[in-house]
Amino acid sequence: MNKKRKFSSYTDLRNTVFFEVTIGIIANTALLLFHILAFLLKHRPKPLDLGISQLALIHLVLLVTVGFIAADTFGFQGWGSDLMCKSVIYVNRLMRALSICTTCLLSVLQAITLSPRNSCLAKFKHKSSHHYPCCLVFLWVFNMLLNGRFLVSIGATPNVTSHSLVFVTESCSQWPISYLFRYIFFSLANIQDISFIGLMALSSGYMVTLLCRHKRQFQHLHSTSLSPKASPEERATQTILVLMGLFMFMYFLDCVTFSFLGILWNSEPISYCVRMLVGNGYATVCPLVLMSTEKRIIKWLTFKWKKTVNLQ
Repeated sequence: MNKKRKFSSYTDLRNTVFFEVTIGIIANTALLLFHILAFLLKHRPKPLDLGISQLALIHLVLLVTVGFIAADTFGFQGWGSDLMCKSVIYVNRLMRALSICTTCLLSVLQAITLSPRNSCLAKFKHKSSHHYPCCLVFLWVFNMLLNGRFLVSIGATPNVTSHSLVFVTESCSQWPISYLFRYIFFSLANIQDISFIGLMALSSGYMVTLLCRHKRQFQHLHSTSLSPKASPEERATQTILVLMGLFMFMYFLDCVTFSFLGILWNSEPISYCVRMLVGNGYATVCPLVLMSTEKRIIKWLTFKWKKTVNLQ
């Protein structure tokens, strides 16, 4: 394990990381509270609303754990407990995996919802609302088991120096595990990521094709001078497509940053900080995108703002 990194001297990066985490926590909390209030006000939630609520919850928990990791990394708070170290890293990795899974499910669900009656996906329309919660439960259980390796390999090592340990935070390191188990877990995690990203690409391409076809049909039936009014399904599809594009961009940027910085500054604190910023970018920007494209949230926020101004 390398000598203790002087992260505390990187003030600008430290402030940027905490600023990103704070904005993400506030945005995800607002998005989650809106959907909870909508449910309490007897608005029947749609499967898409359930997925967005879960995504907001996942990103909220993810960013909270990132806050704990950043606090320890920059020397604000040490983890004396081995249980604390295992729990935070395990939950952080679990939420990252579930973020990919839930984003993919949202894309596939919206593709099924938008599919025409004569398509092969039409038979899943009525079943999707019933099977969606089961898929969520399965993904939670599967990822909890898959990421269980961190409960074994992660431990608190505040005063231990060894080249066999992998740096995680200042108080926490990853112990070496056997090559067989490392290969199995690495393969399963990569197969899962590649599968879900492939499903996202296919479902996104399918939705773009359907939207373009619908636009051509409308222009053929009506004058091109008239702008078609998008249906709620189309607006939801456009939101999901923006979300998919954001995820693909951030995932690609994360991979490039990990490879590029790993070659240039593998042992430097700046590499770790930049990876942290890029790796948490999707969890921070995602709720802002969802709120900016959701008319119900915009109207609700506008109403609350006007009400606050009138009271003053």
